[in-house]
Amino acid sequence: MSYGLGIYRFVDGELSPPDMDLVRAVLAPYDAAPEKATADDTDFWIRAADGGEADLSVFDNIIGVDRPALGEIRGVIAELADRLGAGILTPRGTILCREDSRGHLPEGLEKDAVFVSEITREALEAVEAGTTRPAESP
Repeated sequence: MSYGLGIYRFVDGELSPPDMDLVRAVLAPYDAAPEKATADDTDFWIRAADGGEADLSVFDNIIGVDRPALGEIRGVIAELADRLGAGILTPRGTILCREDSRGHLPEGLEKDAVFVSEITREALEAVEAGTTRPAESP
């Protein structure tokens, strides 16, 4: 079974496309196949220093993250979401968001969200593990 995460950015309750220049800038240091990269790529294979990997694909307004390894790769994913001002949807159905995005979420999504001042690897891992739940967020 494949494990995945979704990165979503909302503006005024609507999905908004990610800034592809920012996506490329954040992911470039982790590109596992730089010789295959092109300027219009929307698919990325990234690898962290600890050997962890993930495949990312941008589809219109969503970034799908397939098979993200444990470890440093979670930090790369967290940095990407944080810099984009986006949230990370986990398989638990919880979305990890920055506090400043609260007002942009669609109606009803706030009840499934955990809000933090900054999306970090540690925050993502806590939400994935279920040790931080929506009712516990500030």
